[in-house]
Amino acid sequence: MAGRAAPAPGALLCALLWAAAAAGGGPGDNPAPGAFGHVYRGAVNISAERVYAFAYRSEPGQVDAVRVYVNSSSENLQYPVLFVVRQQKGVLSWQVPLIFRGLYQRTYNYQEVSRTLCPTEPTPETRPSDQIIFVDVASMAPFNIAYELLVTRLESFQLETNKAFNFTASPSQPQYFLYKFPQDVDSVIINVVSDAAYPCSVVSVQDIVCPVYDLDHNVEFNGVYQSMTKQAAITVQRKDFPGEQFFVVFVIKPEDYACGGSVPSSIHGNVNRTWNLQRTKNLQVTIVPSIKKSVYVQAMFFSFLSFLSFYLGSVIVAFVHYIRVRRKASAGRLSPEDGSGMMTSSHPISASTPEGSSYGAIDESSSSGGRQLSSPERRPPAGSDTDSSVEEESDFDTMPEIESDKNIIRTKVFLYLSDLSRKDRRIVSKKYKIYFWNIITIAVFYALPVIQLVITYQTVVNVTGNQDICYYNFLCAHPLGVLSAFNNILSNVGHTMLGFLFLLIVLRRDILHRRAMEMKDIYTLDYGIPKHFGLFYAMGIALMMEGVLSACYHVCPNYSNFQFDTSFMYMIAGLCMLKLYQTRHPDINASAYSAYASFAVVISLAVLGVVFGKNDMWFWVIFSMIHVVASLALSTQIYYMGRFKIDGPDSDVGMFRRAVMVLYTDCIQQCSRPMYMDRMVLLIVGNLVNWSFAIFGLVYRPRDFASYILGIFICNLLLYLAFYIIMKLRSSEKLLPIPMFCIVATAVVWAAALYFFFQTLSSWEETPAESREKNRPCILLGFFDDHDVWHFLSAAALFFSFLVLLTLDDDLDTVRRDKIPVF
Repeated sequence: MAGRAAPAPGALLCALLWAAAAAGGGPGDNPAPGAFGHVYRGAVNISAERVYAFAYRSEPGQVDAVRVYVNSSSENLQYPVLFVVRQQKGVLSWQVPLIFRGLYQRTYNYQEVSRTLCPTEPTPETRPSDQIIFVDVASMAPFNIAYELLVTRLESFQLETNKAFNFTASPSQPQYFLYKFPQDVDSVIINVVSDAAYPCSVVSVQDIVCPVYDLDHNVEFNGVYQSMTKQAAITVQRKDFPGEQFFVVFVIKPEDYACGGSVPSSIHGNVNRTWNLQRTKNLQVTIVPSIKKSVYVQAMFFSFLSFLSFYLGSVIVAFVHYIRVRRKASAGRLSPEDGSGMMTSSHPISASTPEGSSYGAIDESSSSGGRQLSSPERRPPAGSDTDSSVEEESDFDTMPEIESDKNIIRTKVFLYLSDLSRKDRRIVSKKYKIYFWNIITIAVFYALPVIQLVITYQTVVNVTGNQDICYYNFLCAHPLGVLSAFNNILSNVGHTMLGFLFLLIVLRRDILHRRAMEMKDIYTLDYGIPKHFGLFYAMGIALMMEGVLSACYHVCPNYSNFQFDTSFMYMIAGLCMLKLYQTRHPDINASAYSAYASFAVVISLAVLGVVFGKNDMWFWVIFSMIHVVASLALSTQIYYMGRFKIDGPDSDVGMFRRAVMVLYTDCIQQCSRPMYMDRMVLLIVGNLVNWSFAIFGLVYRPRDFASYILGIFICNLLLYLAFYIIMKLRSSEKLLPIPMFCIVATAVVWAAALYFFFQTLSSWEETPAESREKNRPCILLGFFDDHDVWHFLSAAALFFSFLVLLTLDDDLDTVRRDKIPVF
């Protein structure tokens, strides 16, 4: 009848029990009416089981959750007590003692178990509905086994936004709660904290589906999960849950091994015993709204506009320089430093000298021992700096005379740039352009498999839900599409944009230099540092690729792919050292093939360090020996030969023979002052630094082997740059305003960048759970964290560092090359 009231739960329960009794059966088939909050004690055996029936009324739109607590004093694993809970749409069962398995098949037995039953879904009905739950207690034991049963209704089952909730869990007493998205929230962050690191726990987010996987052996079967010690954070988006609600599950693991802890000594060995130690954990969960879509837009605008300002600044500087040159030209006050001086008969160098006849060399009457090495007929016109595929270096005169002169050159106490810039410009330019083309090839072949691999990593994370694979800063990891931490990828845009800007700046200089060569500008031909731009182009490409590969690494940062983030950093540091050396030694710098081969060896060592560098002492012994021997060999070449030549035919034995001879002659036979005191001081300091690195690695064996090698490169680069600037100032050379500004900007930006770099937000040297203890909230626009700021600042710092190398010797554009010292 339409107006009749719904029957009370007690009446419904009595009717069910009467029907069961009328049907007949064993003693266990007659359900006993149960009351919520009441403890039931009894005993069961093979011939006696107990069935309890709990009825309740569910209000419209309300989610009711019921928790069942059971306990048994029995420790007999052969005859456990079996509990079966039957609901309207599911069955949940477990045994007491409840057995958990750990590492090496260790077993942990729990006599107290409590489980939350899968809640009934809210119905669209406008009136209350009656629900009933049956709890069966049974055992196959031939003797009585006592038990306790308590069934309660959860008052605080649904989590609220921005409201902290405290609770306790253990391996046999997991917890889970319901959360519904508010209408105006599309994404939330689940923050979980605990005062104690252990016991190890797992936080899982699962869809509203029964059964709920809330035990250690099945929590990974569904949803998204991550291990936890003191802190965990999971970002959840509304679009991933059609029902706009989900369960947050908390599971305590029986062992702490997964979180970096050790197995308690009391249970070592495969011994079955009741787990009597306390493994309860107090947890606090808070669900807060994540950022809105507008913040993504703001962050992208900020990223691109910040680095577009560098483009604007470069345009302004170029325009000011252009106006300055035009004004001087219109006033008839052209100066050599403007790069616009034309060759005239009144110039100190004969105007009739063909441009190619002695590239970089001054008249031999004023040159320091230099002489013309090839005839003018074999030299091309000034502007013919082409890249014809048939013009190989072997087609030109490679100047065997320099080999006969090398004893004279290397024994001179004071070398000048004219002594080491005597090769034909086409040969040298072609040699350095190989750096540019080779690094493009390397970048393509290196980046493609890297991109493919990190896409696979991200796919595995999305499919399995295992957030322990990638070491994000989960408190500031903003997903976009399939990417879990888009902010870490976006922040690398600076490397790519500033690398491209540096290429444009170098291209401008290259074009102006070519025009000056075509106009036979005497200051371009015979004054200043010879201009070779191949290494600069390679540095720009390396900076762009660093941004690409750093972004790839941050798609899923972990121990195995960290080398992607550092490979091109090695190349950047190496190319900067080569460029700095090439400045004063343009004819005798390393070839692109030997340089990139050296980088390949370094990257190979980095990979071996990732595999073997954790605990294998033999690897560190071999690496330290290679490091020390390489430092000595390179020092011998730089000091005694005055040049950096790796690919010489006698370099393996000759350099060591020369080193022994120098030590014997200078230190034993004569005890004389070193011939090249400045160079000796640099090499002594450099070797001390490198030997210190070798000893440190041998003693401490750092797990982050890639960063260890990068530290070696950076320290050597900084040492050489400091030596170069000091020697430049000692040689009465000056620093123009632009390089001085770049040096100051480099120092300031690097200092700020390193501050944020050392704000460790995660660490794959530890377990994922331990790494999450370092996670911190965003600090910039609510979107970027400390490491993202490091990306921004390091990109700017590298850009200013490149500009330092590009402009450092602009003051020498009006100085004759036979007056520019080599150091």
